Amino acid sequence: MTFEELGLSDEVLHAVADAGYEQPTPIQEQAIPLVLMGRDILGCAQTGTGKTASFTLPMIDILAQGRARARMPRSLILTPTRELAAQIAENFVIYGKYHKLTMALLIGGESFGPQVEKLDRGVDVLIATPGRLIDHFERGRILLNGVKILVIDEADRMLDMGFIPDVERIVSFLPKIRQTLFFSATFPPEVRRLSDNFLINPKEITVSPTVSTAELVEHFLVHTPSKDSEKREALRRILSSEDVKNALIFCNRKRDVDTLARSLKRHGFSAAALHGDMVQAARTETLAAFKAGTITYLVATDVAGRGLDIVGLSHVFNFDVPIHAGDYIHRIGRTGRAGAKGHAIMLATRADGKYLAAIQKLIGQDIPMLDGAAAAGAGQGPVKDGTEAGRETRNKPARSRGRRGGARTKTTTKTEAGTKTETEAGTKTETESPDKGGRRGRRSGARQEPAHDKVVGLGDHVPAFLMRDPKKSL
Repeated sequence: MTFEELGLSDEVLHAVADAGYEQPTPIQEQAIPLVLMGRDILGCAQTGTGKTASFTLPMIDILAQGRARARMPRSLILTPTRELAAQIAENFVIYGKYHKLTMALLIGGESFGPQVEKLDRGVDVLIATPGRLIDHFERGRILLNGVKILVIDEADRMLDMGFIPDVERIVSFLPKIRQTLFFSATFPPEVRRLSDNFLINPKEITVSPTVSTAELVEHFLVHTPSKDSEKREALRRILSSEDVKNALIFCNRKRDVDTLARSLKRHGFSAAALHGDMVQAARTETLAAFKAGTITYLVATDVAGRGLDIVGLSHVFNFDVPIHAGDYIHRIGRTGRAGAKGHAIMLATRADGKYLAAIQKLIGQDIPMLDGAAAAGAGQGPVKDGTEAGRETRNKPARSRGRRGGARTKTTTKTEAGTKTETEAGTKTETESPDKGGRRGRRSGARQEPAHDKVVGLGDHVPAFLMRDPKKSL
């Protein structure tokens, strides 16, 4: 099938041809005609299959008729992250080059002034993150009763990031009669129940299994030590030995992103950090430099795990095993796109056993070990799942707590010859005679009762001042 058969206008087809696309993807083949018909859609396709174009292309044709009014956008696209919102805006610029549609991008990290100016002039397409859109609405800068098309992109990520209450509030401001499009890489039950409240008789489109991974991505696993410095060293060895053109390196925490990026730069790697605490200008500049090839390694949190289209990305490294198995799907989806081959390498410690097991169960395959000298030097033994790791921990001898490194002991019996003690590990030792003063030496780390049998305390000895006659003391 070709784009000409989907019912798009000549202007859109011309723009698509200028962008170098010849054939639609499966999600585009099914979604575009339905969007042009005005149907509500529940679309599910793995990341990197062209979901964005499946709604931007028909929206351009639908919005070509009509005119926007001040502060009343004609369509609304909600996204979970600023980067994804900016990427969708780029798609409208590319595909709408032969139309005169107006567009506004409402995202955090930027000043309100320019955004308000665009809203005052009127926009056909409004692309926003939930928080910033609500800010504008509460300030009275925008009215949503003119929205004819609502798109919620990456709906499952909205759920993960806690945006669902905001999304529900925004939808309550919209007209009841509208066209609603849900698109996401995965559809857990929670999102499906949410879609039932937003969509009317939707057409469900699923072009691949919900948890499938890109077919052209090769998965590899490397066992690493738990110590952060040794783990970073293992990553550097792999980066030096692998044929890496460019790579995204994912960490679970923002502070680890900054630490790893600084470490890589100190060791001569072209690296930069990207996470949610950065100001938007810095995030945009860093991402542009990475896309242009000025930066080779981009260390990021999951803010870069959804929707970003990096042309020719050769590798994705999971420096941290994702806690949520579904995030692994989205992270590795940044590579192996548009028919190109990709590589996904994950570093795992012993503590990551249960998360690794969940990922392998989700993708339906065991991740093979990475071959090579660099990987061999990084390992510390196989990662066990949660059950085996717990069993191993329980079987370990108790940690020593003696003052000078000796085993802590418990007094079990006292004899005239000495004291018999039992270590926590279960071995028994006997001391021939106690030290002077009835105490064992400090080097043994053992505690022992005083040599005399009588315990002196308040019950056996009353202080003299309590025996005085109160009347005489007066």
